[in-house]
Amino acid sequence: MKKALSLLMVFLVAVMWSAPGFSADKYVSGSIGINWMSDADLEPDFDYDYDDYDLEAGFDSGITLLGAFGCDYGDYRLEGELGYQSGDVDSLEFSGEDGEYDDISGDVTILSLLVNGYYDIDLGGGFELSPTVGVGVAQVKADDVELYDNAPDWSVSEVTFAYQAGIGLGIPVSDGIMLDARYRYFGTTDFTVEFSEYQFNTNMESHSALLGLRVNL
Repeated sequence: MKKALSLLMVFLVAVMWSAPGFSADKYVSGSIGINWMSDADLEPDFDYDYDDYDLEAGFDSGITLLGAFGCDYGDYRLEGELGYQSGDVDSLEFSGEDGEYDDISGDVTILSLLVNGYYDIDLGGGFELSPTVGVGVAQVKADDVELYDNAPDWSVSEVTFAYQAGIGLGIPVSDGIMLDARYRYFGTTDFTVEFSEYQFNTNMESHSALLGLRVNL
């Protein structure tokens, strides 16, 4: 799996830096903002006795940090983006057992490497409206997630496919510098969560409100 993901990223980077890229304007960007991770359904990867055994983890809001290096072709842009986001795990519900742990502690972090495509719509006056999509990989980690005292910790350290979509508003600040206000939806494909001797399959989704700068080189 990791080998396939590595080959995918090599291919995407090679496409990004193909011959047309040398005629494009280069830029760097950075953004910071707040994310809201969606509740995650954990599906048991083992035999169980309940017909309706649903396990759902809830999260507090967290921080998102993004940095990118890109090529601007005029109406569209391509970029490579390195991202970080985190969120506290704050609840775990067992609907099949009518149980809930709301005193849970720990956090989840996601490191991502994506190739993004933007289509820039000129609004006049230098303003741009930019829908975006991206695809790549992400590493999901959970650190010291504990349900209650002396309970086994969650163990999560998985690399999986990731994708995103969103829209941004570019506001000119000065020559070659844009202020970027963005909304981003981010998701991953399934990965494995280990709890004691049990394994669960789940995925992550988040929504982020971001503010940053884009600077032409």
